[in-house]
Amino acid sequence: MKNSFRFTLALTFIGALGYGFHLFSQSEEVENEKVGVSGKISLPDNLLDANGIEISSNELAGKFVGLYFSASWCGPCRSFTPKLVKFRDQHVEKFEVVLVGSDGSGKAQANYMKKYNMPWLAMQNQSDAARNISLSLDVEYIPYLVVLDPNGKVVTKKGKEDIASLGKDAFLSWQEKVK
Repeated sequence: MKNSFRFTLALTFIGALGYGFHLFSQSEEVENEKVGVSGKISLPDNLLDANGIEISSNELAGKFVGLYFSASWCGPCRSFTPKLVKFRDQHVEKFEVVLVGSDGSGKAQANYMKKYNMPWLAMQNQSDAARNISLSLDVEYIPYLVVLDPNGKVVTKKGKEDIASLGKDAFLSWQEKVK
């Protein structure tokens, strides 16, 4: 049992390290085209639900959006995801999450979404749009939660930490930052 735990821990560490290195190595190749001159993050026109059905990103209009950088192979992500689902459900009228996944395939991402009952939409797995947003926000590790205001401007890059320390009051702190 100890060896299997160590093996899983090692794989998680190697995966997270590889993800960070992958982003770092491409940072010079990709311009920050998803962050416009105004500092806004532009999501793709269409996002995917857990069944792979395209849904207009206009469904997010007027809400704060948490860009959730995560993957099924990441142990800390699997631990944080249920907490994020609960938090999102407490604030569903004004807050939504978009998964920016790092799984090896779209099928793996869809399975992850289904297994953890993620009620939100996702960017297409490993898409150029997902990679560009990751790079433009300097995402270096996962899980990572960037919170955008309803206009698409970054409120915080420490959404995960806010939820861990403030609980459901994290949303109030994000609203205060926008005022």
